Amino acid sequence: MPAAISPLPLPDPKLFAKPSPSPAQKALQKMGLVRPIDLALHLPLRYEDETRITLLRNAREGSVVQVEATVTACDVQLQPRRQLVVTVEDGSGTCELRFFSFYPSHLKTLAVGAQLRIRGEIKGGFWGRQMLHPAFRIAGGELPSALTPVYPTVAALAQAYLRRAVVTALQRVELAETLAPDLPAPPMAQMAPMEFNGQNSLHPLPSLRSALTFLHHPTPDVALTTLEDHSHPAWQRLKAEELLAQQLSQQQSRRERGRLRAPVLQFASATANALALHEQLLAVLPFELTAAQRRVSTEIAGDLARAVPMHRLLQGDVGSGKTVVAALAACIAIDAGWQCALMAPTEILAEQHFAKLIDWLEPLLAARGRCVAWLVGGQKKKERTAMLALVESGEAALVVGTHAVIQDTVRFKNLALAIIDEQHRFGVAQRLALRQKLAAHGMEPHLLMMSATPIPRTLAMSYYADLDVSVIDELPPGRTPIVTRLIADSRKDEVIARLAAQVASGRQAYWVCPLIEESEALDLSNATAVHVDLSEALPGVQVGLLHSRMASAEKKAVMAEFSAGRTGVLVSTTVIEVGVDVPNASLMVIEHAERFGLSQLHQLRGRVGRGAAASACVLLYATNDSGRVGETARERLRAMLDTNDGFEIARRDLEIRGPGEFLGARQSGDALLRFADLATDTALLDWAREVAPLMLDRHPQLAAQHVARWLGGKSDYLKA
Repeated sequence: MPAAISPLPLPDPKLFAKPSPSPAQKALQKMGLVRPIDLALHLPLRYEDETRITLLRNAREGSVVQVEATVTACDVQLQPRRQLVVTVEDGSGTCELRFFSFYPSHLKTLAVGAQLRIRGEIKGGFWGRQMLHPAFRIAGGELPSALTPVYPTVAALAQAYLRRAVVTALQRVELAETLAPDLPAPPMAQMAPMEFNGQNSLHPLPSLRSALTFLHHPTPDVALTTLEDHSHPAWQRLKAEELLAQQLSQQQSRRERGRLRAPVLQFASATANALALHEQLLAVLPFELTAAQRRVSTEIAGDLARAVPMHRLLQGDVGSGKTVVAALAACIAIDAGWQCALMAPTEILAEQHFAKLIDWLEPLLAARGRCVAWLVGGQKKKERTAMLALVESGEAALVVGTHAVIQDTVRFKNLALAIIDEQHRFGVAQRLALRQKLAAHGMEPHLLMMSATPIPRTLAMSYYADLDVSVIDELPPGRTPIVTRLIADSRKDEVIARLAAQVASGRQAYWVCPLIEESEALDLSNATAVHVDLSEALPGVQVGLLHSRMASAEKKAVMAEFSAGRTGVLVSTTVIEVGVDVPNASLMVIEHAERFGLSQLHQLRGRVGRGAAASACVLLYATNDSGRVGETARERLRAMLDTNDGFEIARRDLEIRGPGEFLGARQSGDALLRFADLATDTALLDWAREVAPLMLDRHPQLAAQHVARWLGGKSDYLKA
């Protein structure tokens, strides 16, 4: 009988385990520095000049210099605080180095007689020249030939590690030129031409590789101002490439949408028996449309009559009448036998739209056997089930609501037009979900996005190049101008006295409290405290309280009391920023106005001035310990005093905040322009807009390569 064969030992699983990433590698991933191109495009914040040695006698006070010197004394002093004091001299002078934080290894390196290379800021003082906490190492070795980059980083990622990673990435990265010779060249910066290794002679700017290599390791003779203000040709090349990638992505999106199909919604003509729905609506409206409203309605109607999905942004200042334009567009869809959906970011705003649309359209739709449905998150099950049935059957011609409209349980019979109000408050996925509601028909609904935050021209050209833009650039007649006043919170008693006088004359007022440290709990307690104070200061006046933590029914009841005129003063957080329309309210007080964004202040101010009475907006501001307001806050408050024009406000807001913050959720948190500046790089933006369609037509492979290099997966954010 053969001897039993002992089983072979199993291999150690550790042999096959992937090594876990180091803290530095995890930090790189967290910063999004994954591909070689990511590291190549991770540019320095600033530079240090380690290319030259300065004699101590030539070092000016306040300048950052590098010296080579010998340690002549090294002592630990205990008074007035524990510190390491080192004296060095280089034959031309002496300098004292002070370290308030040091390790035993420092004492060894800084021992008397050591030859050091030291870099730091020269300071004068009673005891002579000093450097506080300079960088130092043992002297020797060749001086670098380029400036030393200092990169944006995080705690676990040392500069030395990051510098090595960037150098390795630059060696490995594929940087083939994507700007073909037959394309127009980017405009050159207004400065003297400079030589670069690997200069592409077909274009006035350096090649991408030479531009990146130079920006990571610039030569010491470069004018630092051209690096700091990004006017150097190497910077111009990067900005041109970045803007081109963005415009290519937008143009691709527009072309892809041109291949999609949407319902053709023609203007219905009046018959012998009845007017078309939009004509009926115009007949019952208690006001005439402005010329701007008529113009944009015609633009939208033209889009709806095409088989290509409309993708239009309707923008207009606070109170310019966007809702009635949306209602007229909905009428065209409904008259053609299709459904329309209107989605708003907050229940208060959605309800404001619902109230207006019910008033205007419900009687007209009832005569046709159809209705307006209401869908929000807090509905009772019975009501929601009934609404879902109306939507699915098609009896609900118009569906108004919040995010609840895009849930999977909502099945439209035939959605042809989707209207999104305050579109910048919705994320990419939410807008895409609404567009998928007609996928079963092999089509996509027309999309009308509305915004009361006007988009500056350069921003629209850049981030909204795939959209058609309609602008309502005039306010309806009868809107009273709003007087804006800036008052220190130390004079709050005077404001309360003004408030009492307004209420006594039969008017109503808002008092808005800010979010403090973005904490809902603090926001709530702050508004509650103000509500108590005003209730005591205004005996006999009903003071309401509205904030985001209240139940939906409670919010509705508070707003109903205020709309009916029974509440004299409404204390609120920013939930009233959009959609609240009470013509009798003539005073808006914004507490801690310095804490609000500029567009937010403008939106809040637009809640008053909706009736015939003179209206005012009081910006109460608090100062810091030195009795001042921060520079950015001061710019915002000054802009509010200077103008009521929403487009000018938007332009100022773009200057102050930059495009990343201005656009909000559109970019899903990531500003896609890292290098270009829309305020100063308009010539490059114009060039990119011209070149993008040419590149897609003549060099589609180069265009795809260019977009992948610069945007990766982020290009999807530009398509929603």
